[in-house]
Amino acid sequence: MEIKRYSSVCEGEWNAFVERSRQGTFLFNRGYMDYHSDRFDDFSLMAYDRGVLKGVLPANRVGNVLYSHQGLTYGGWLTQEGMDASGMLGLWAEAAGYLIPAGIGRMVYKCIPWIYSRMPSEEDRYALFRSGARWESCQVASVVDLRNGWKFDSNGRRNAAKASRAGVRVVESDDFGGFWRVLTQVLAERYGVAPVHSLAEMELLKGRFNDNIRLVLAVDAEGEVLAGTVLYIAGRVVHVQYIASSHRGREEGALALVFSRVMSHFNGYDFFDFGTSCENGGLYLNEGLLRQKSGFGGRAVVYESFIVDLAEIKTKLFGS
Repeated sequence: MEIKRYSSVCEGEWNAFVERSRQGTFLFNRGYMDYHSDRFDDFSLMAYDRGVLKGVLPANRVGNVLYSHQGLTYGGWLTQEGMDASGMLGLWAEAAGYLIPAGIGRMVYKCIPWIYSRMPSEEDRYALFRSGARWESCQVASVVDLRNGWKFDSNGRRNAAKASRAGVRVVESDDFGGFWRVLTQVLAERYGVAPVHSLAEMELLKGRFNDNIRLVLAVDAEGEVLAGTVLYIAGRVVHVQYIASSHRGREEGALALVFSRVMSHFNGYDFFDFGTSCENGGLYLNEGLLRQKSGFGGRAVVYESFIVDLAEIKTKLFGS
């Protein structure tokens, strides 16, 4: 197997492979990955077997460390149906053999949560175990299995009914500016941070992936934004990228009405992922945020990342 570093001339080949892979979502399309290429030293890998592309790894480099791309929520090796555990061990070893001479001695590897794979594909987790990898982070996401229906707790049902009685309307919208004003204020007041994406970046990505990125708002009779969510439609999963509610929106229970309507609308999908409720790599659990998501029916799926010492891979995998 031959390992190559991605370059822009491979964009079409990369995107076509992502589309065919077991784990591919639009986040791995170069049109999404490269919107913030100025922030990262891209060091994505492409693995070929006798000239046929067998796997791609979205990644970036910081010094002597290779990261599963830090600009993505999740991401490890993307592979097709023919990849088995034995093949993954070989791929792992070949990648180490390519990276070490390039001055990279360590990898921080983010796994793709199983809900985003269209079929079983956890060969990389076995390779991590065999490579002596150690946990770097473990974060809890709240996920609703839409295949089995969904049910809000009593507080969620009460808030949704309250918002409906107050005349709150739920609409799909392109008013990212209106939502960003609410989102920016909430994040600054509660956490002292700004959204990961600027408004201009989100509007750019919406233009590129119109069907995959959706904005749903709760508005009053005058059209004022009370609450909303940005949704990423990724394969069989609806992922909540951003949630925000103004003070008035919280008083009127607007978010509960938003998610009640959204989860009814997207009932043809398998999973609804509210995202993680952790900080500091999972060492801190925001229990208030978790309770809100649990009240909407979310239960735990973990987002994991691991640290791998590349120099040890040959010994760990092959005993020499």
